[in-house]
Amino acid sequence: MTEKITKEEFVVRAVKKLRKEPYKGIHSVYSGFNGAFRQEFNDDPVATTTRMEKEGKIIIRPCRGGVMLYLPGEAPESLDVQSVLKKIKGD
Repeated sequence: MTEKITKEEFVVRAVKKLRKEPYKGIHSVYSGFNGAFRQEFNDDPVATTTRMEKEGKIIIRPCRGGVMLYLPGEAPESLDVQSVLKKIKGD
């Protein structure tokens, strides 16, 4: 990269450019995002992505081997405990 971008811009661009259809998000490890972030900024991506989630700029979902990163409005629906119990019990 010849231009210097902020950490936030990097995260958003990564989600947009590294995702593979039909998926809307990227896996932080398997997509290569974590390694690229560390190389570009010489910093751990966890602090930046955690802060961005608190600010509502991205959505983070835990998954096997890391986390999935999504842009707002693109993450799969997350069910609350009551909805899960209702599905299981059929009430």
